Amino acid sequence: MELEQLISARRSVRKYENRPVEREKTNACLEAARLAPSACNSQPWHFVVLDDPEIKNAFCKEAFSGVYAMSKWAEKAPVLIAVISDAGNFTSRIGNFFRKTEFYLVDQGISCEHLVLRAQDLGLGSCWIGWLNSDKAAKFLKLPKGKKVEHLISLGYPAESPAPRPRKSFEEIVSYNEYK
Repeated sequence: MELEQLISARRSVRKYENRPVEREKTNACLEAARLAPSACNSQPWHFVVLDDPEIKNAFCKEAFSGVYAMSKWAEKAPVLIAVISDAGNFTSRIGNFFRKTEFYLVDQGISCEHLVLRAQDLGLGSCWIGWLNSDKAAKFLKLPKGKKVEHLISLGYPAESPAPRPRKSFEEIVSYNEYK
């Protein structure tokens, strides 16, 4: 599929077929994420793939407990990918400080966009999930101190074809040479 078609076709999928995702396809998505650029080439990410149904379900009980229950739909996804933060190397952390921007989160965004576009290319659906109990998720995954589950990506064969969501017009979001 051409890149423009992939970008236009990609949707957040929240209903998946009850069929496993081949490891080769999951790995292809992760390889696309691995190749993403990052500030100072810090590559501030680590991905934990949850594709064993028992482990994934136990993880979901923790990550989607309490006020985070509205994300419980994700436990039906065949694969969840936990995106683990790494604040980046010294140079990028200095940039974070002076610019007051957490570049590692921007870098993760670029990386995960590569991942979800590759998933779309392979016929998989995905959804970026930010509403989760990061503390319980980190404890479940036995993350070292200083690491955090920033977000999750669900992955699977879509059981639905979500309609396109409204987008602002080009003119509403673009101006040249001055803010309008």
